[in-house]
Amino acid sequence: MSGVQTVEIARGEGDQRFDRWVKKRFPGLNHVQLQKLMRTGQFRLDGKRVKAGDRVSEGQSVRIPPLAVAPVRDRPVADERDRMFIRSLVIHEDEDVIVLDKPAGLAVQGGSKTVRHIDGMLGGLAKKGERPRLVHRLDRDTSGVLVLARNAAVARELMHAFQGHEVRKLYWAIVLGKPERNEGVIDLRLGKSGPPGRERMSSEAVDARRARTDFRVIARSGKVGAWVGLMPLTGRTHQLRAHMQAVGTPILGDLKYGAEPPTTAPSGLMLHAREIQLPRIGRPPISIMADPPDHFRKGLAWLGLSAETLLFSRVADWDDEA
Repeated sequence: MSGVQTVEIARGEGDQRFDRWVKKRFPGLNHVQLQKLMRTGQFRLDGKRVKAGDRVSEGQSVRIPPLAVAPVRDRPVADERDRMFIRSLVIHEDEDVIVLDKPAGLAVQGGSKTVRHIDGMLGGLAKKGERPRLVHRLDRDTSGVLVLARNAAVARELMHAFQGHEVRKLYWAIVLGKPERNEGVIDLRLGKSGPPGRERMSSEAVDARRARTDFRVIARSGKVGAWVGLMPLTGRTHQLRAHMQAVGTPILGDLKYGAEPPTTAPSGLMLHAREIQLPRIGRPPISIMADPPDHFRKGLAWLGLSAETLLFSRVADWDDEA
């Protein structure tokens, strides 16, 4: 049982209901306990009784009565090696966001068979005890830019931006085959289909939803393949991979939506999150780029192409050509 505490609403914790703030700070406190403490007036917000639905603001002071539960704490980093590793992935950070260059092969979140993942290492990026938050994801085998929010307030802003399609993402992919057009928009509905554990995104799924991808061919290599720029206009699972397969040019190394790659081709999924452009309230948007990893450069070399090509290398270049 803890004693009486006085806690300040931290940066990023404002603009939410008081009861939700308490549940996040003290996840072991059940609903019945919380309601009893609220009903008897044992919580105080800036010295006054507070209702469950009252909204809290940053900097306010909260009196916490004696509780039999512990406040939520940052999950520990697995070890010093992981802490150093996650720091080595940072390519941009400011007071609101941290941007990582995620390597291919590393999952963003854990699962039944996934022990090592980005989410489990985020304690190594904590600032003043606050752990950054994931606001979007990349597939395990996709490399490139991954954005983290410094606090809950920024996370909410970015989640709204992602949902409102205000965030612009540019991917690079190496595809097999010969694209029919140099540019265009793929507008093909996608939904999950297939048996459990083997689901794929398909246009024939009963729950298929509209999915749109803007594409541009950056360079071609005869009939073997091409280097393309992809800008998702919606955010369906595996959208880019499923769309490339659907138009007859699957991404090199994609065993789920493609076929076995040529034996001479380098290994790995050739899909790279090249750049992300984030809106900022009251400020100009920022763009962060991640250079292509070694396996992607090898894929380009296999096609006789070079990663030094500048065409469509940035969102701004893409706009200029539109």
